[in-house]
Amino acid sequence: MTAVTPFKLDVARIKNDFPILTKAPPGRERLVFLDSAASTQKPRSVIQAMVDCFENYYANVHRGIYSFSETSTERYEAARSTVAQFLNAENPQSIIFTGGCTAAVNTIARSWGDANIHPGDLMIATEMEHHANLVPWFQLAQRKSAKTQLVGVTPDGLLDLTALSAALEQKPKLVAVTAVSNVLGTINPIAEIVSMCHAAGAIVVVDAAQAAPHQSVDVQQWNADFVVVSGHKILGPNGIGILYGKLEHLEAMPPFMGGGGMISRVWNDGFSCADLPAKFEAGTPPITEAIGLAAAIDYLQEIGLDKVSQHEQYLTQIAHQRLNQIEGLKIWGPSPEHKGGIVSFTLAKVHAHDIAYLLDQKGVAVRAGHHCTMPLHKRFGIAASTRASFYIYNDEDDVEALAEALEGLQARFQRKK
Repeated sequence: MTAVTPFKLDVARIKNDFPILTKAPPGRERLVFLDSAASTQKPRSVIQAMVDCFENYYANVHRGIYSFSETSTERYEAARSTVAQFLNAENPQSIIFTGGCTAAVNTIARSWGDANIHPGDLMIATEMEHHANLVPWFQLAQRKSAKTQLVGVTPDGLLDLTALSAALEQKPKLVAVTAVSNVLGTINPIAEIVSMCHAAGAIVVVDAAQAAPHQSVDVQQWNADFVVVSGHKILGPNGIGILYGKLEHLEAMPPFMGGGGMISRVWNDGFSCADLPAKFEAGTPPITEAIGLAAAIDYLQEIGLDKVSQHEQYLTQIAHQRLNQIEGLKIWGPSPEHKGGIVSFTLAKVHAHDIAYLLDQKGVAVRAGHHCTMPLHKRFGIAASTRASFYIYNDEDDVEALAEALEGLQARFQRKK
C-alpha cells in the first residue's frame, strides 16, 4: 500500500462549527458520524444564512417589485454565480437549480432524452452507478423503445475501461457515469472517459454527487455535456440539486416542466419559453435552499477542496490499515490511492443491518444495505454491505472508534458459535 503523508484538518475546530456534532444523541455517550456519503451535516454558517433569509428578507423571486423580493432575487442569483464559480462553469446560465440530484438526472432524461433518443438507440451506464443514474435511463429506454447496457467493474473495483471502449464501438447516443462510486469510493478518470465517449459520438452525463463535496470539480476540464451535483451532500440543505449543461444543449432542449417562471409569453393556445436558466426552473424555485447552498460552498472553499481531499485520503488509508486487521472483514473496492473517503465492507456471518444497529449502540453512525446500487452488489455476489464515509469533521479517533466497535461486535458473534 502506498504511504500517504498525514494531512490533518483542524477537526476539533471544524466540529465546533456543526451544532449537531457538539453533543451525543439521546442514550449514547458520543456521536461518531460516518454517513456523510448519504447526507452531510450542516455548519452553523449554512443554518444562519437560511435563518437570516427567513427572518429578514424572504420573498418570491424575480417579479416582486419591492425590497424583500429584490433582495431575495439578488441572493438567489448570486448563489447561481457561486455555484458556477465552484464548478468552473463557463456561464452562470449553464447552472440550473433543481429539486435534487435525482431531479437533475430526470430533467436530462425527460428533456434531452425524449428529444434525442429514438427506437433502437443505445445508452450505456456502468455497474457502479447509483440507481438515480440508472433508472431514468431505463425509463427513457422503455418510453422510446431504446436499449441500455451496463459496463462492468474489475474485481478490484475499478471501472473496466477496456469494456467501455468495446461498448463504445456500438456508437451509443449517451453514456452515464459516476465520478466517484458511492459504495466502492472509486474515483473514475472522467476527463479520459468523456474524451473516449465524445470520440464515439456519445453525449456524457456525469454524476458528481460524491465528487463535488470532496475534490475540485472543473466541468470545463472534464468537458462533459451534463454534470449533476447534490446540495445536501455538500454541506448544504436538502431540496436542491445542481444541473450543469453545456449551453448548446440547454438552449436546444425543450423544457421538462411547465408553469410559472419558465415562460416568456402565454397565449390562448400556446406559449413561448423564457431564456436560460429560467426555462428549466418552473414554479417557485428553491430560494432559501440556494442561499444555504452558496453558504456551504463558501465554507468549503474557505477550507480548500485540495485540503479536504488530502485529509480524506489519509483517513481512508488508515481505515484500510486498521479494518484489515479484523478477522473476517472484507473491504470492497480499490486501494486507498484510487478512491475517495468511502470504506464499504462485509463481516463474515454478520448481516450489514445487524452491524449498523450494533455500531449505533456504540454511538457510531454508518450506512447499511445496497446503497441504491443493486447491480453493483450483484456483481460482487453480496446482498448488502456496511459503509463508513469520512468528511471534514472526522479524524483518526473516529476511525479507531469504528474499528474498536467492530472488534467488539466480532468477538460477540464468535462467542455465539
